[in-house]
Amino acid sequence: MPKPISRNADVLALTIGDPAGIGVDVALVAWDRHLEESVPAFALFGDPAMIASRARRLGVSVPIEETSLAEASGVFRRALPVIPLTARLTDRPGVPDIADASGIIEAIDRAVAATLSGEAAAVVTCPIAKKPLYDAGFRFPGHTEYLAHLAQQASGRPVRPVMMLAGPELRAVPATIHIPLSAVPGLLSEDLIIETARIMAHDLSRRFGIARPRIAVAGLNPHAGEGGALGKEDDAIIRPAIERLVAEGIGAFGPLPADTLFHARARATYDAALCMYHDQALIPAKALAFDETVNVTLGLPFIRTSPDHGTAFDIAGKGIARPDSLIAALRLAAELAANEAGA
Repeated sequence: MPKPISRNADVLALTIGDPAGIGVDVALVAWDRHLEESVPAFALFGDPAMIASRARRLGVSVPIEETSLAEASGVFRRALPVIPLTARLTDRPGVPDIADASGIIEAIDRAVAATLSGEAAAVVTCPIAKKPLYDAGFRFPGHTEYLAHLAQQASGRPVRPVMMLAGPELRAVPATIHIPLSAVPGLLSEDLIIETARIMAHDLSRRFGIARPRIAVAGLNPHAGEGGALGKEDDAIIRPAIERLVAEGIGAFGPLPADTLFHARARATYDAALCMYHDQALIPAKALAFDETVNVTLGLPFIRTSPDHGTAFDIAGKGIARPDSLIAALRLAAELAANEAGA
């Protein structure tokens, strides 16, 4: 499990994401609403000139001030604190550019380093697009895998990131993520389920402040296999994994039919749901609270949250992107950091 970081920081490190997307837009609006919506203090790692250009394009009167993390929480009261990057970024909404790749990565690198050193309380990431990064030589499947790589470099220990979708009514984790549905049964194993549930239990306790987390485990097949009539995986893989988790003292139960797992009465019986594949977790999470659901990466030695939306190139720079998910991600990051500090 990740070793906790000793920190007294009260500012969040927000990465700019792809400047052609809506990350900058929603960051500007989030600061503009910080008083009325109780947004916690954050510092945006980005290019001040590019951010100022986007503010003018959007017609928002957000003062921007270059600063250090040590001064950022004080600056936040009067201006958007920006930690300037070495790389320059372009302000071309909707037009991702390979030239921006170095700045996108620099923002992530420096935000993670600052959080690992205790200068920032948590990392909050705006969305990135993989294609321009791949074209520039980026060799990681995605954002989360790169964060795990940085964590492993810093700690010298293997890191297993786990994606959680956390909303006001549901926390859901997919055991398998971006793979074809046809590949899921072959990749499910007792060890995968057990390792994922252990990480969930650890972070639910330490970071979410839940003393004895209750983890509902979804079945893979309809009716959780119907005693083997609708598939063997539930009884052959998932049930034995749950039995081993219970023997370890982890409050896991199931496998439960997914079609009755997410209604209100069912949700009252657990703190998080462990699902078997991507859509089994993400569909109910997004259906219940599309604009307020946050992507949280469990299993890292630092707290990382992200808005649960993509770059949205088609609406970038138009002033119509909603900041709700970013504000929720900032609030949750601050809450998790406070829980961890008090654990």
